[in-house]
Amino acid sequence: MKELKYVGAKPKVSPKGVSFDASKPDSYTFLSAAVELLETLDFTATEGKEVNLHEVRAKEYNGKELVELVSKYCENIDAIFDEGQAGTEALISEYRKKVEANPNLSYDERQAWLGNIDIMHDYYLQYMTNERAYRCLLHILADKIHENHIESVVVPLGRNYGLVLGNLADILRDHKPPYDATMRIEQKDGLGYAILDMNRPAPLEI
Repeated sequence: MKELKYVGAKPKVSPKGVSFDASKPDSYTFLSAAVELLETLDFTATEGKEVNLHEVRAKEYNGKELVELVSKYCENIDAIFDEGQAGTEALISEYRKKVEANPNLSYDERQAWLGNIDIMHDYYLQYMTNERAYRCLLHILADKIHENHIESVVVPLGRNYGLVLGNLADILRDHKPPYDATMRIEQKDGLGYAILDMNRPAPLEI
């Protein structure tokens, strides 16, 4: 069953148990905001200009709705789930090899560590699947910005919009052609806004 759901920050596994890296949050947190930008920003009606998110919706999409909406924008959602599965198996295999090759571990420590890795399999799988769905949406946003010659995107702060634009700036810098995208925060009439400037395509390296 294809499912997008929240699991939490990226886990850090050791012989003593599992902790979580708050600097690497679950991408599920940003899926609703990314979908709303795609659903609400009218890219084609403002070709070559600025696009704004004027109306903020009060709801968060649930997992089932997110699967449907990701399917709407990402051509091959099956690939997202397949890549999540493959990525998870590769990651766990890498972790297990490192533990098994560690000469400083006792037998009990090694077995405990390997057991904790295996216990977190489904968590890793959902974490990586969420990440791939989110990255797909970011790439779709970047393509729409490029295809419609958008110069800037303006969104209100809150509901993770600013964080999504920050991640989108990174995607645009690696786009073909690449953009020297930057994001800034501005205040207007007592409200905060995140503004993503495309600037102009960065020169290709020769």
